[in-house]
Amino acid sequence: MSIAGFLAHSALAAARDQTRTAAAIAADHDILTELFATGRKLGWAGSNLNQMTKTLNSGGDVARIEETLADVRRAATDTRAAVERINNHQKDEIA
Repeated sequence: MSIAGFLAHSALAAARDQTRTAAAIAADHDILTELFATGRKLGWAGSNLNQMTKTLNSGGDVARIEETLADVRRAATDTRAAVERINNHQKDEIA
């Protein structure tokens, strides 16, 4: 599911659910804000990886490859954490 699709689905589900508290909605907003931030980081890191790959394939030397790979790992870890928070939050609401 795309991020836009996820947001649309989430917004419609939240609008239909009259039992949710303002605190629960605010927690979702914080999690979604974090998820979007990590998505931007992953996009930036992916762009850098593509540039490095192009440079390496054309015989160039990429001096900052370890730094960029560390950024990619950090962004992926942040994204996993945000997704886990969403999953845990949904499990708590169901229970």
